[in-house]
Amino acid sequence: MGTDIQHPIFIQGHKTILRPLCKETDLEACYHWLNDSEVTNFLTIFLPQSKLAESRWFDELPQRKGDIVLAIETKSERQFIGVMGLHRIDWQNRIATTGAFIGDKTCWGKGYGTDAKMFLLDYGFNQLNFHKICSQVIEYNQRSLNYSLHCGYKKEGRLRQQVFKKGRYWGLILLGLFKKNWEPIWQRYQKTGSVK
Repeated sequence: MGTDIQHPIFIQGHKTILRPLCKETDLEACYHWLNDSEVTNFLTIFLPQSKLAESRWFDELPQRKGDIVLAIETKSERQFIGVMGLHRIDWQNRIATTGAFIGDKTCWGKGYGTDAKMFLLDYGFNQLNFHKICSQVIEYNQRSLNYSLHCGYKKEGRLRQQVFKKGRYWGLILLGLFKKNWEPIWQRYQKTGSVK
């Protein structure tokens, strides 16, 4: 699903690039990823996504003032591998919620999500002046929970039996991060490329 179009770089990390989504080049991959049960198993999506609905979602992005959504690319090959964003932005109280998925399963477990998240957090805290950045994880998604905790998030609570997946109800773990807790991890990550 690669393309020869060279997209602008909005944020450059150690391993990843975050850039604006482009309907012309990214729609097809997103359409396939959001209909892949292995990918959506970790998302709250549960209905099949039509290409028309996905196309409309791309068209509506510029009007959504509470969302900043970016494509994740590998830095070395400039390969589109997923989507990450800041959502439910409360501009008055300086709070946002992160959401992400790596749709290209060959890129799972290689540190791309952590790299993209750390640089997105830098943008959120140091460019947008957010006070707090939140996240939510379905309780069985241990990989996402671990990488959020490594990035500095703290567990703030749990919504019991909130999400129906795999034939039963699961809790939703609520996470929160303040800049002061994230900064030491960010300083280490900039130098070493590791959050640990």
